[in-house]
Amino acid sequence: MKQNKTQLTPEEHRLFGDLMPEELEEVIQSGFNRRHFVKLMGLASAGLLASYALGAEQLFARAVETDEIPDLIPNAIENGVNVTFKVNSSSKSILIDSRMTLLDTLRERIGLTGSKKGCDHGQCGACTVIVDGHRVLSCLTLAATCQGKSVITIEGLAKENELNPMQAAFLKHDGFQCGFCTPGQICSAVALMKEAKEGQASFATTHISADAKPILLSDEEIAERMSGNICRCGAYPNIVAAIKEAQTGKNVPQNWLFTD
Repeated sequence: MKQNKTQLTPEEHRLFGDLMPEELEEVIQSGFNRRHFVKLMGLASAGLLASYALGAEQLFARAVETDEIPDLIPNAIENGVNVTFKVNSSSKSILIDSRMTLLDTLRERIGLTGSKKGCDHGQCGACTVIVDGHRVLSCLTLAATCQGKSVITIEGLAKENELNPMQAAFLKHDGFQCGFCTPGQICSAVALMKEAKEGQASFATTHISADAKPILLSDEEIAERMSGNICRCGAYPNIVAAIKEAQTGKNVPQNWLFTD
């Protein structure tokens, strides 16, 4: 039991009080954990959060409380190495197998399950995280290579109760359906903003000069730069619109495609 009680916003308090009253006291006393998150997702799937949109967004933006994962017995690891790196602004020192990927370390040892294991071959992009400002495929990255580095996952993008602009844009433009690829899509898109700001060219860049200048991303640029992130639901037009709005800060009209 944590000593400091969780301070819920009025919107969050109303949501729990109305829809999950049996969980309210536990959340206040112990924090928002994975079980609460799963229940909240169930309510979202049932369409019961429409009247509680602000409270739900604030809860989704909260870092899910996770207990410290106990260290493994050193003798149980054949090729054990101690790795220390920063994950979402928190320093982590952990004993792992030297062959363990960053994805498995995040999910199985640290408890951050937002990054998804899709193909596990570096082809789908669902596991994308940001390492020292650059997007990487965590399923192909050895955790041992992240010694001393900074890792940002989908859980670390929101600041307290404020969503990252890219997360807010994805919500506005419905840039996801089943949501499995969404953590990787959003992390990739956030890193893409940095690449464009630094003037890093892509295959679709038409004007390349000796002096790197910020690039205003076109639909073609975004499609090319995000090509490593696959959405099997086909939400690509909405993802492109979300990224354009996040970069420009201007309202991008929502285009809904209907079949005859």
